[in-house]
Amino acid sequence: MKQLFIALSLLFLIACQAEDKSSKQIKKTSNSAEEQRIDALLSKMSLEEKIGQTALRGSSSSSDGGISEEIIEDIRAGRIGAFLNVMDPEHMQELQRLSVEESPNGVPIVFARDVIHGFKTIFPIPLGLAASWDDEQAEICGRVSSIEATQAGIRWTFAPMVDICRDSRWGRISESPGEDPYLGELISAAYVRGFQGDSLNAPDAMAACVKHYAAYGAAVGGRDYNSAELHESQLRNMILPPFQAAFDAGVATVMTSFNDVNGVPASGNSFLLKDVLKGEIGFDGFIVSDWNSITEMIPHGFAADEKHAAELAANAGLDMEMTSESYENHLEELIKEGKFKEAELDDFVRNILRIKIRLGLFENPYTDWSTPPVYYEEEHMAAAKTAAIKSSVLLKNNKSLLPLQQSTKVALIGPLADKGHEQLGTWTFDGEKTKTQTVVDAFEAGEANFNFVEGLTHSRDMSEDQFKSAVRAAKRSDVAVIVAGEEAILSGEAHSRAKINLPGAQEALIEAIAETGTPIVLVIMAGRPITYFDYQDQLDAVLMTWHPGTMGGPAIYDMLYGIAEPEGRLPVTWPKTAGQLPLYYNHKNTGRPASAESFVPMNKIPVEAWQSSLGNTSHYLDYGFTPHYPFGYGLGYTTYKYSNLVIAEKQLDKDGTVKVSVDLTNTGSRAGHEIAQLYVQDITASTTRPVRELKTFQKVKLKSGETKTLSFEVPVSDLSFVGADLETHLEAGTFNLWIGNNAMSGQKGSFELVD
Repeated sequence: MKQLFIALSLLFLIACQAEDKSSKQIKKTSNSAEEQRIDALLSKMSLEEKIGQTALRGSSSSSDGGISEEIIEDIRAGRIGAFLNVMDPEHMQELQRLSVEESPNGVPIVFARDVIHGFKTIFPIPLGLAASWDDEQAEICGRVSSIEATQAGIRWTFAPMVDICRDSRWGRISESPGEDPYLGELISAAYVRGFQGDSLNAPDAMAACVKHYAAYGAAVGGRDYNSAELHESQLRNMILPPFQAAFDAGVATVMTSFNDVNGVPASGNSFLLKDVLKGEIGFDGFIVSDWNSITEMIPHGFAADEKHAAELAANAGLDMEMTSESYENHLEELIKEGKFKEAELDDFVRNILRIKIRLGLFENPYTDWSTPPVYYEEEHMAAAKTAAIKSSVLLKNNKSLLPLQQSTKVALIGPLADKGHEQLGTWTFDGEKTKTQTVVDAFEAGEANFNFVEGLTHSRDMSEDQFKSAVRAAKRSDVAVIVAGEEAILSGEAHSRAKINLPGAQEALIEAIAETGTPIVLVIMAGRPITYFDYQDQLDAVLMTWHPGTMGGPAIYDMLYGIAEPEGRLPVTWPKTAGQLPLYYNHKNTGRPASAESFVPMNKIPVEAWQSSLGNTSHYLDYGFTPHYPFGYGLGYTTYKYSNLVIAEKQLDKDGTVKVSVDLTNTGSRAGHEIAQLYVQDITASTTRPVRELKTFQKVKLKSGETKTLSFEVPVSDLSFVGADLETHLEAGTFNLWIGNNAMSGQKGSFELVD
């Protein structure tokens, strides 16, 4: 009860802070006093100092652990604007002192770190938090992250990552908000509010950095760093909305992506940076490259050499360079040669100084180390546990095997059941495995009736040496709980996988346990959907917990024993096999859409069959045309019925609002949580439209037997789209509408939009 009270208190605090979010945003329109201050400072800076502000160095230390003389001289000369990954307090203070007290104009340094889903207290991975369908949880994650990281002097984080991803092979899907732009918008804005707080100059606020701009999640084949080929209408309809949500929330900085977009690398893409971001959107923070992404335009085949790369990036409007040194080495020469204008460099520096001013670094450049940092506070741990419960998705629960009874004899098995490090997930530089509460820890604390046998030492382990012990434990138990998945290192940057099944001998372990006849609960910890379609019949219940973070163990225990209910819903479509990828719910229909009636599976084709096109529809002969689980899917410990869909007006004009209601009944024996999802289809348009698009949703809690009438409103303007002609369209015609619990179900109705 105490943990619940603390978690609720933190939620209330966040809600109070967000009561008038519009008034808390960092305004895109700069104030005149701020601009006068920037201009006055800029007028005193030499060309060398201006270029220095564009330099983000990756390290401050020499090989012997101290601060090198070269770094000291560079700072004194004003040749460095920011540092990444400086974590030693003494080094941090000395570097800042040198910059503030000994450089020509005393411009402070901003210290940066990848704080993605927690600093010390680690929350579920971002894809997991997206599965909560709860922007408040993302905001709490950002706020806790900022409170902890700023105590260590970090004032700039490279998050949120808002790349829409339709291919689970891509390693960085673990950091993404999933496949849907609308859900991505909500999560994106929430992270920004959490990281930046009420005001950037508060000591516990960090500048957020929305990334990766743009289309990084559209990498060909799900291979990291790869090309993205997409029409500009796709860019505007699918990729840019979560970025725009971050801009509207006042995000301070933007990071370019590694990939090329339609043949032009993002870090040298004038259309993306100058035309759209600085022009159309009017973004007045600064743009930073990703790690070495400017000089990586050379192997891309876009830049001839380092100098050419600097010229391309600078003329495209990229303000700050991360770790590589092409600006430092060549901007002065490029300006002298007339290949880049100093006036444009001045704009870069203005943007950088503007954020440093907003962070309050000129007034308060130093971190207060007089009081030791306090991490893992009780309310932060409680919030992380709540987030893990809200993020977990119950995929299967045959014969209501879950929740377990306290007296149930459990064989707890699996390589991830007691691995504190792996539970934290990708991009957790500062999380500590010794502070992680694992599933084994939670079973011990809960005094469960269990016997633990690891079975495999890690997720890639191929040895079957422990199988006999695991089988014996299963035979002596009422149920086997197998905690499997992929280690943290198997997802994230540069960790794409062609097969996304359980690695190592984990599937063989499951098969060995299944042969005992003991019911199996599979708990998955992973950074992406894991395919298990081919042996799904061996599993009685499946709980997807992603990489759940510091408090994953207690959260999983509470869900398995019914103390809490898994509340998550899939933010991505779950494939039967990697061969279906890319796979996403908001696809186009094609001229020959597949259906159950037309589909002919491969094993039904007669030998020496007459050559035909077997139904003439878009499908795979072996795995059909449906996913294993659709976007939005998730079970709870009760059941629901949707009924009585009513659309208030069947004809609407373009200034109207779609108003619709539906009755939702809890038809089960216990209270539960449901996420009612509203989808729309524009049936006929000047550019083909998706079969469904999520427009809004509601999270509802219902008692057993309770019915609530849910009311939804969707502005007709939300039905607009950017067409193939790159114009925004809001077209008359008939629209389908569904309200249900995933992207392939629901009560259906229709309405007409008239001119």
